[in-house]
Amino acid sequence: MSQQETIDPEILYTAAQVRELDRLAIAIGIPGIELMSRAGLAAFRQVQQRWPDHSPIEVFCGGGNNGGDGYIIAALAKADGLPVRVWALADPELLHGDAALAMQQALDAGVEIKSWQGEEPDLNSVIVDALLGTGLSGVVREKYTLAISVINASGAPVLAIDVPSGLCSDTGSQLGAAVHASATISFIGRKRGLYTLAGSDCAGCKVFDGLAVPRGIYQQLHASRAKITLHLNGASMLAQWRARPRNAHKGMFGHVLVVGGDLGMAGANLLASTAAARSGAGLVSCVTQPEHSGIFVAARPELMVHGISLEQLASSDILGSLIEKASVIVIGPGLGQGQWGQSLLKAVLRSNKPLVVDADALNLLAQSPELLHSHSGPRILTPHPGEAARLLACSTAAVQSDRFASVMALRDKYQATVLLKGAGTLIADAGRTSPLYLNSGGNPGMATGGMGDVLSGVIAAFIAQGHAPTAATCLAAAVHAAAADCAARQGERGMLAGDVVDNLRGVINGYAAVS
Repeated sequence: MSQQETIDPEILYTAAQVRELDRLAIAIGIPGIELMSRAGLAAFRQVQQRWPDHSPIEVFCGGGNNGGDGYIIAALAKADGLPVRVWALADPELLHGDAALAMQQALDAGVEIKSWQGEEPDLNSVIVDALLGTGLSGVVREKYTLAISVINASGAPVLAIDVPSGLCSDTGSQLGAAVHASATISFIGRKRGLYTLAGSDCAGCKVFDGLAVPRGIYQQLHASRAKITLHLNGASMLAQWRARPRNAHKGMFGHVLVVGGDLGMAGANLLASTAAARSGAGLVSCVTQPEHSGIFVAARPELMVHGISLEQLASSDILGSLIEKASVIVIGPGLGQGQWGQSLLKAVLRSNKPLVVDADALNLLAQSPELLHSHSGPRILTPHPGEAARLLACSTAAVQSDRFASVMALRDKYQATVLLKGAGTLIADAGRTSPLYLNSGGNPGMATGGMGDVLSGVIAAFIAQGHAPTAATCLAAAVHAAAADCAARQGERGMLAGDVVDNLRGVINGYAAVS
């Protein structure tokens, strides 16, 4: 492990931020070619350690500094007596700066550099992807697309340098074609695109080396107030949660009210309510259609169930009294978009209680954003990409093309803490100057109905127990993902939201790992 592994391990950077770190390092006297040499050595060691029995090493080099890293790797392999081939997709004669120096090192070491004309890698080779790096902004060009397809089809293990070629290091979007690496080694700063969207599939095992860049360089960047993304560490957050006092009673741990469950959608409310109870809320009440009351009592007798019809909403203030008793309210699971759901949402929004807004409550807000004007308390919005698109009046593709920008746009438009679901869940605090948070836990088994309902219940339970809204949301995202990873030990296919609920208690109490 690099000594620099301990530097800012929770911070994720944009390509521009890493370029600034690189510039600052050079400014204090570390030559660019020295940084490139350190990167090449760190990458070469990964090849040696991970795939010692694969030969030859086939290095695909582009025309920028990423290609320069590849030439360094090739020179080191040749000096070590290992079979190595360099396939150049950019004319080596046109290289300049540090990349040209690195290419010359490869030539001096006796490396044969060939222009790539569609050749396929050797069946037992290990491939180094040093094609495009972090500077890519547009769609991958045709020749590089062909090379990427050949690399992906080879079946050989692939080490990507800094980011898999074709992946946007800032957003995690795939820019046409992208290398699917076995491992990715990134340098100086962890690239945030590796942890969300397509980065989750393309990066493989993620390795980091700080290249011995001094800590003061990072402090200079952070002092500039550049937008920073923090990678959540659920274990650290849980470790700060004090044990309950021996004289604890239910009134000390808050009262969650879950509102939703229109006809035919009782399960969503039941999942959210059960998740809140399993996450430590002292009391959990739920409002649903009267027809569902018996189902709730039979399934989970610990819940306090209130069946309220549309007529009762109009003729009594039973909902108002429930809202008054609540510490926090979840609105949306199974709410529907009919008159019953609309009436409940309007009533809840007239309160000043902390709100967790999910599912159909989000869809109703998208239709009438002005409804939020009546709410004076903190609120957490938890959309999936489709709901986010409706809230922003854009396409789902637009949301996914830059999830970081999307979550900030939602935060600003709705003046709320926002959790944007998906691979690499993102959380934006309601305060504009706060960092973004990213949780990369979880697994594809979560792609099934009810998972979001469970998450909303967990968030509310943590608020009820005294966590601030954004802190509760961050901790809930980590716990929810860890519980899903525990459930996935029996397989991802066929995993249900209820399986995640069953694992919440163990994760929260430290009997199962959370990262």
